[in-house]
Amino acid sequence: MKRMAPWLITILLAITLIALASFLLINNSLNKNNSETAGKETKKTMISADKIVEETSEITDIKTNLADSNYIISISLAFQLDSKKSKEEFEKIKEIKVKPLIIKTLADTKPEELNGANGKDQFSNKLLNLVNKTLPSGKLTQIDITNFILSPL
Repeated sequence: MKRMAPWLITILLAITLIALASFLLINNSLNKNNSETAGKETKKTMISADKIVEETSEITDIKTNLADSNYIISISLAFQLDSKKSKEEFEKIKEIKVKPLIIKTLADTKPEELNGANGKDQFSNKLLNLVNKTLPSGKLTQIDITNFILSPL
């Protein structure tokens, strides 16, 4: 039995290495296929610059305090809608419905919540859901922060 122990260990080690190599090769080929498929899907969903401009509205230079009244924010936002008609409807209500909604949302937001890209994305998603509820028709698809200054008083 003592003579067979090194052989058994060698055989088990060889089987383990073969299995690991097989797993890595299969996983690598699956990732290549997924990335190629994702690249094709991305090309299909991309829209032209003219269409983006046609469906995007901006609200610029909103200045207000945050939940911590020792901080002031200056922010500009770009709103991308799903159609030109939606943009026209949005333009009609952006000063009387959307801008106050942004100010209220900022008033409930702490400065720490806006730190980093993740914080800004969460704020944009929260705002997206709130604004979509107020739109008379159409749908808001994306909100981008185009200018952002956060400063203590």
